[in-house]
Amino acid sequence: MPARWRTPSPLRARNAPQLLSYRCATVMVMAVRKKRSISMPPDLDAEIAAAAAQAGMSYSAWLAETARREFTIRAGLAAVSQFEREHGAFSPEELSAAEEWAATAVERARRTGSSTRSRTA
Repeated sequence: MPARWRTPSPLRARNAPQLLSYRCATVMVMAVRKKRSISMPPDLDAEIAAAAAQAGMSYSAWLAETARREFTIRAGLAAVSQFEREHGAFSPEELSAAEEWAATAVERARRTGSSTRSRTA
């Protein structure tokens, strides 16, 4: 192998350029964020800061997650309403079975420590 293709030893030449027989590419993807300035009552601000700290999240990440959760709930409620318009209301038995399923799923998540929470904003 020609000497110009060899990578210098880090002990020999820490700052020397490395000569390689191939090109390297580093691709970095940065999340796009929109900054906002908002106003809120001090007591609400304190509650959000405490909830974010308890969740191990930044203030912004906690707000983003909470907004996503709200939008998910709204979409689910809209889907249920549409289903009931097309197929009729759920029966008491169906509602009871759904509540039981949800309670089991929540308990299973608690036991295993799993969460559907996303920790990024």
